[in-house]
Amino acid sequence: MIRKSLQKLYLALIFIILYAPIVTLMVLSFNESRTRAKWGGFTLKWYKELFQNEQIMSAFYTTLVISLVAAAVATLIGTAAAIAIQGMKHRWRTFYMGVTNIPMMNAEIVMGVSLMLLFIAVGMKMGFGTILIAHITFNIPYVILSVMPKLKQTNRHVYEAAMDLGASPLEAFFKVVFPDIVPGVLSGFMLAFTMSLDDFVITHFTKGPGIDTLSTKIYTEVRKGIKPEIYALSTIMFVTVLVLLILINYSPEENEETKTRKKRVKRPSKIKKILLRRVIPVAICAVFLFGGFYYAQESSLVNSKKVVVYNWGEYLDPEVLTMFEEETGIDVVYEEFETNEILYPKISSGAIAYDVICPSDYMIQRMIKNDLLAEINFDNIPNIKNIGKEYMDQSRQFDPENKYSVPYCWGTVGILYNKTMVDEPVTSWSILWDEKYKDNILMQDSVRDTFGVTLKYLGYSLNSTDLDELTKARDLLIKQKPLVQAYVIDQVRDKMIGNEAAIGVIYSGEAIYTQKENPDLEYVVPKEGSNIWIDSWVIPKNAENKENGEKFINFLCRPDIALKNFEYITYSTPNTEARKMIEDESIRNSKIAFPDLSKYDNLETFQYLGTEADQTYGELWNQVKSH
Repeated sequence: MIRKSLQKLYLALIFIILYAPIVTLMVLSFNESRTRAKWGGFTLKWYKELFQNEQIMSAFYTTLVISLVAAAVATLIGTAAAIAIQGMKHRWRTFYMGVTNIPMMNAEIVMGVSLMLLFIAVGMKMGFGTILIAHITFNIPYVILSVMPKLKQTNRHVYEAAMDLGASPLEAFFKVVFPDIVPGVLSGFMLAFTMSLDDFVITHFTKGPGIDTLSTKIYTEVRKGIKPEIYALSTIMFVTVLVLLILINYSPEENEETKTRKKRVKRPSKIKKILLRRVIPVAICAVFLFGGFYYAQESSLVNSKKVVVYNWGEYLDPEVLTMFEEETGIDVVYEEFETNEILYPKISSGAIAYDVICPSDYMIQRMIKNDLLAEINFDNIPNIKNIGKEYMDQSRQFDPENKYSVPYCWGTVGILYNKTMVDEPVTSWSILWDEKYKDNILMQDSVRDTFGVTLKYLGYSLNSTDLDELTKARDLLIKQKPLVQAYVIDQVRDKMIGNEAAIGVIYSGEAIYTQKENPDLEYVVPKEGSNIWIDSWVIPKNAENKENGEKFINFLCRPDIALKNFEYITYSTPNTEARKMIEDESIRNSKIAFPDLSKYDNLETFQYLGTEADQTYGELWNQVKSH
């Protein structure tokens, strides 16, 4: 009795561990409040917003088309390959099966990077086509693996007998061999479809601007902070899979007579016949047809007016993009990144031709040094006159002749703290090492920002290249790690608003937004000093629509547009005319948004420190993260 009870308890615990997170996610999808910290009442609005979210729905459709097409093509090629391999002599069959198994045994990241380098080498533009080719490539081995066992069970002599009786090789195959291997072919198709539907790593390395699958889209959204729409999407996906599994595995009770009759004659039901012969083929053809039409339309943009923009997450008002498209007739292909370190490899590899990007100061300096940026034709940017002279002068620290960049946003890095959770004045970075706030501290998941904070706390320059100083900073970060709740980027904002942490390192622009949402939050630049940064628009040297990129930058420098953008992202604007138009005097004169820099003598701008220093920082940061 006790043993059975323990078994049931053990089983219950397993189910709780497996499904409690999913149930929590489903409950949150109906929560009126955006924050996970409180229940705001039942609502269906996140589902409504999900279906109104064009980006997510586009990603869903892209995923469906790629998965079906990749699975179909991989099944065709894989089945043919399996037949060819089966017809070989034992030695060669063993060799080719071994070669076929290598992609399945390899890490996905190896396959992803390899395919990306191949596409770059042959000059293919990253996009829908490269994702499709990549998915077909990694799916073929799975199809071969599914079909081979069925081929081994077939009798070769039956095929030969069919030809002896007058059938052509093709006719003999489809009438004699194919019916026997259909289960393997269908299994291969379903396996390929599932693998393609679920893939993230290979897709991430082979996709281009303006195209996302569900996996890459969800990843991008989660990096910026989990939105309720993602809860709704995940709930729908889970329920759909659950219903399909129930339908597939459902079997009504049958009496002995029915079972005996089914044993004698195994005929597919009428519903299955309709599904297999009509519904599924028609559905696949419809997806192919509309998918082909849709992506043909999308690809036609290559020869039309467009601009490809690569910007930080949630760093531009979507309405501004719409206004630009309506006023200029130029289509905007818009992508987002999370850190400068993610941005740089994409630009340096030349795999994707972006027209406008928005790096930070030190990264611009690095790109200029490595000849990755094009000089801007300021004749196409007359609105540059609206950018304050002090910001253009500050830009000379990383763009000495002001030839490559146009300031977009600026600010400081400081501490955001919750006054109800922190009962002492916050004036120093030292509070980030206070054990009293264990599991309530949020740090930036960025090597330069995190080391910069630590170096300033130690009294060093945040541009230090001294190994002893950097080692001390690393040791201090390792010591701090048990106190840190999480290393995050944009999620600092949501967690602090939701009272999920007491202290967080944050950019001043985010601090302004969080204070609007949660009046208990306060922002301070510590006495040891900090980073003053400028993010600027630049144009990569391989841009294909440089003039359109300059039009885009000019549009953003227009005072009314800069004001609209500031009100959306709350990051300080260098556009002096836009600042004059801010109606709220408390914001216009905010010490957070527009601090008096003359009162700070220990603020520094990040500088590019060279390849060797970058490697040192990277190695030390990895040691911190892996400790």
